[in-house]
Amino acid sequence: METLIGTVERITYYNEENGYTVLKMMPEKKPGNNAAARDGTVAVVGSMPELAPGESVEFSGAWFNDPKWGMQFRAEQVRPVPPSTTEGLVNYLSSGIVPGIGPITAERIVKHFGLKTLTILDNDPDRIDEVPGLKTSLAKALIKAWAENQSVRQTMIFLQGYGISSRMAVRIHNEYGDHTVKKVQENPYNLADEVFGIGFIKADAIAQKMGVDFDAPVRIRAGLLFALNKLAQDGNTFAPRQLLLDTAAELLKVDNPTRVAAAVDAQIVAGELFSDVAADETGNEVQAVYLPVYYYSEIGAAERLSHIATSPSSMALVWKKKKWADFLPELAKQNNVSLTEQQQGAVKAALTSKISVLTGGPGTGKTTTLQMVINALLAEKRSFRLASPTGRAAKRLSEATGQLASTIHRMLGYMPDGGFELDEDDPLETDMVIVDESSMIDLVLFYNLLKAIRPHTHLMLVGDVDQLPSVGAGNVLRDVIDSGIAHVTRLDTIFRQSEDSLIVFNAHKVNHGEMPELNNKSSDFFFFREEDPERAAELVVDIVQNRLPAKFDVDPLKDVQVIAPMYRGPAGVSALNDALQMALNGSSRTAEKKLAGRLFRAGDKVMQIRNNYEKEVFNGDIGIISGIDMDDNRLEVVIDGRYIDYDFTEAEELTLAYCISTHRSQGGEYPFVVIPLLTQHYMMLQRNLIYTAITRAKQTVVLVGTHKALHIAVNNNRVSERYSGLLGRLKE
Repeated sequence: METLIGTVERITYYNEENGYTVLKMMPEKKPGNNAAARDGTVAVVGSMPELAPGESVEFSGAWFNDPKWGMQFRAEQVRPVPPSTTEGLVNYLSSGIVPGIGPITAERIVKHFGLKTLTILDNDPDRIDEVPGLKTSLAKALIKAWAENQSVRQTMIFLQGYGISSRMAVRIHNEYGDHTVKKVQENPYNLADEVFGIGFIKADAIAQKMGVDFDAPVRIRAGLLFALNKLAQDGNTFAPRQLLLDTAAELLKVDNPTRVAAAVDAQIVAGELFSDVAADETGNEVQAVYLPVYYYSEIGAAERLSHIATSPSSMALVWKKKKWADFLPELAKQNNVSLTEQQQGAVKAALTSKISVLTGGPGTGKTTTLQMVINALLAEKRSFRLASPTGRAAKRLSEATGQLASTIHRMLGYMPDGGFELDEDDPLETDMVIVDESSMIDLVLFYNLLKAIRPHTHLMLVGDVDQLPSVGAGNVLRDVIDSGIAHVTRLDTIFRQSEDSLIVFNAHKVNHGEMPELNNKSSDFFFFREEDPERAAELVVDIVQNRLPAKFDVDPLKDVQVIAPMYRGPAGVSALNDALQMALNGSSRTAEKKLAGRLFRAGDKVMQIRNNYEKEVFNGDIGIISGIDMDDNRLEVVIDGRYIDYDFTEAEELTLAYCISTHRSQGGEYPFVVIPLLTQHYMMLQRNLIYTAITRAKQTVVLVGTHKALHIAVNNNRVSERYSGLLGRLKE
């Protein structure tokens, strides 16, 4: 193989999934094969870590003559090297390799030390104090950061040889420290288990480059865990044994199924997996294989829920003696509301039953009923806690009730190590726990919630069981309802609807399998017909950018939310985000930075996609990028009036939010909702998905697409079956 050393000038193309890159670089020595362009650069292609302009790199590979593009260098191996020019040194130091060094600071340092900069930083870092205009505090911080980064740089060189980006290499080093190389060499599949952002596929690619056999036990073990986690991502708490074997064999591309079966048995014996008997989707008993976290959560949730249901409650005894015929009408009168018999029954059930469920669609009075439960508790000076699975839902709950509400995580005292401060040893001190948006609770969170509830405490779950189930594994709300362990009230009378309003009316029609009214004569529900996906995407952009602001005088960023069923395709989440970003925030004069494979601009609408308790921002929070600081390598995002800093390395916690998926919209509420709906989305055209999207709107819904796609969705009531053993355990 030949060697090519130089500086990256620009990235022409980069594929996040496989790392395939086309770039232009300025070689140290001009090649003698006429490969250099007029500006002296040469083209390099191949799978490699994500590189940045200014980085000095050594490529190993071979030249080839592409029929269309001419001479190119096909890289087989990539190794970062210290830059050999002052310009390269500035770019290198300010590329983010050391937090805190921006272009201005880097230029000062290089101007003073010249080409000896790296040598001085490595061997005599105290001399950094010599740099004119450099604050003492910053100098100390840089000395410390550089010392810590030396081993990181060596790790990067090692890991990049196996196709890992520098950003991911830093994360791996943060996990393993000086033992990184040894740990990876011993078992590269540990990366999938222990380092966030590296799944089985990346770990497997590294292992294959390191020469691990295709059917090695360590690979099959990792593949089984990957298969179970993949099934859990689809909502399953367990996998029938045969489904697991088939899924793992397909993922691993292993022809010998007996090896996979033997690995399953070995992991069950070792306690890495658990086996039990459970019912499949047809009701037949099968061998169920669990990951430990779901096995213990399922058993624990069933036991604790049963214990709460059968334990006495002093509050329930008091409430049962109430003269309900007098108490509830008087309470309703005091609060200037009227309650149906069904709502009165729900209030009574919450106060007298240990476990109760209040469910129903939009406009059926769930909030009013819940408010009366709270008023009754306040009247009797009983304590209660209000919580929701997400920050957005908790904020809405607090606004609707006038009482303090929090996320379940915050209520239980979530800790950075993944545990909770409150549990069976230190439970919640309250008479009642009320959880709104309960359809979003997954099994593991539910188990942790139940661990922190005393046996005598009442539990009330409020939510719309017809919406999409939780993103995480489990079918908690539906299983609790179907088990018979709770007193369930399903509200079905529609209250919230004006004469020319169709949102609530159409939401219920969809939920009952009927086509909504699409005559465009209402004030809040509109349908625009467009069959072509590209033109539908253009129409969505026009509606958001021009039509809604012109008709309703709304802010397209703050008031309008596009919700799409799928990520792929011209009218999917990804493409619409790009198109809406260009339409609403495409100024070339705006500060921008490509991070984690995404282009971010100041003024962009973004969403937090992970809970971050240090920053107090949570999955689903939406904000606006208020600024990008190239010197300090950080973004500033405004979320609910708070200014929050993100280091460039934390940008993967953010995604563009001009358009979001229906699942990510759960728990949210937006004034105006625009929903593209095309037959191209056929894989996701389900009744509960469309119903969930429509019910996110407070003022107006706009559908863009075809009657056929809507008809398919309305008539598809096939809720994706989830393998869950909670219902069976509760019935037992």
